[in-house]
Amino acid sequence: MKVNNEWKDYKLISTGSGMKIEIFDNIVLNRPDPQVIWESKKKQNVKLNGTYHRSNTGGGYWENITPIPDTFKIHWRDLVFELKIMNFKHVGIFPEQAVNWDRMMFRIEKANRTINVLNLFGYTGGATVACLKAGASVCHVDAAKSMCEMAKRNVQLSNCDITKARFIMDDCTKFVEREIKRGKKYDAIIMDPPSFGRGPKGEKWKIEDEIFNLVKLTKNIISDNPLFYLINSYTTGLQPTVMKNILDIVFNRGHVDADEIGIQGEDGIILPCGCSALLDF
Repeated sequence: MKVNNEWKDYKLISTGSGMKIEIFDNIVLNRPDPQVIWESKKKQNVKLNGTYHRSNTGGGYWENITPIPDTFKIHWRDLVFELKIMNFKHVGIFPEQAVNWDRMMFRIEKANRTINVLNLFGYTGGATVACLKAGASVCHVDAAKSMCEMAKRNVQLSNCDITKARFIMDDCTKFVEREIKRGKKYDAIIMDPPSFGRGPKGEKWKIEDEIFNLVKLTKNIISDNPLFYLINSYTTGLQPTVMKNILDIVFNRGHVDADEIGIQGEDGIILPCGCSALLDF
């Protein structure tokens, strides 16, 4: 299990009975988490700003117990992320990904050359900001316009060079196919796919059916001197070894470090938050 505890204004207070209580810049939220099947170690007497309730018919809704600002910010190292309450319990950040930001930044900074990164399923740009801050150029791809806009805002807030970033609203598979035709190459690829999703034109995505073929497709846009390839997964069936096997089979080179990633709670419990596989070429 890999954990990063460098957050300045984010904390996981406690977990239990299917829920997790977190602080984002003094905003205290209570959100469901399918991994939390244990009882809380002790009762938490904290004043909540909001709780997300799941619906029996799918989805859910936020109950704002006290007023929550339209946006709020948190910091990791010198990176800044603007957050907001969104549907499906999201706030615009996956704090456990700081583990991967650290690993990618280290490799980019030590490369001593210009690194061109492709960030697929880029969401609100955590990995994009980290790679830009380390000195890379980044192409950020996400099917949702709102996510690309938030990513661009986070790049600006973190004082990164926005001229080194491209923000593309597109279906990731179709974008890669076009990059192959254009002869585009990347030194590093990041892939953070959802379990299920749809592209801007209704393209269906199911990770178990699509992930292997997409990784094979991206092999055509890897440069002759690549640096790394990172895959994240929040899908229970895709264990670290599954993703390691995919990278080993497709590339048959380098070393793959695959493990769970998580967050250390103030109650001493580590919350598992999916897994990652990082191929060092």
